Amino acid sequence: MQHLTIVTTGGTIDKVYFDDKSEYQIGAPSIGDILNQLGVAFSFELIPILRKDSLHITADDRELIRRTVAQQPHRHVLVTHGTDTMVETALVLTQIPQRVIVLTGALNPARFQGSDAVFNVGCAVGALQSLPDGVYVAMNGRIWDPRSVRKNRAANRFEAG
Repeated sequence: MQHLTIVTTGGTIDKVYFDDKSEYQIGAPSIGDILNQLGVAFSFELIPILRKDSLHITADDRELIRRTVAQQPHRHVLVTHGTDTMVETALVLTQIPQRVIVLTGALNPARFQGSDAVFNVGCAVGALQSLPDGVYVAMNGRIWDPRSVRKNRAANRFEAG
């Protein structure tokens, strides 16, 4: 993989908290900073299209994500997304041929100490380089087919389902 296209949609990975009442906003995409700090050996471009918690992503938003990914000239596309509805968006993206598309996010904001963001991004980048065309979810150290994974909100992790 020489080039990676990254489509950002918001989610916890980009959340910025402002006070003790857990007031937050979706901030600027953090994945560019993560990849730059890691010194990755490929070029990448960021295409920020949404700054939403995934619980607020609509069918129209999913169509925008699908169109944006489908229009990219490069084969490898990483989508950062909130975890609550990541699977629903991944299923919409299965309509796109001849791409390796991986969705990832974080259960804790990238700006927090001990966040899973860097680990999930690393897993997603590895998956993008080794998997055949298709759509995948990279969370909790695993690569999932979106048709056979769900988020277990009580356990705060992804699992078969």
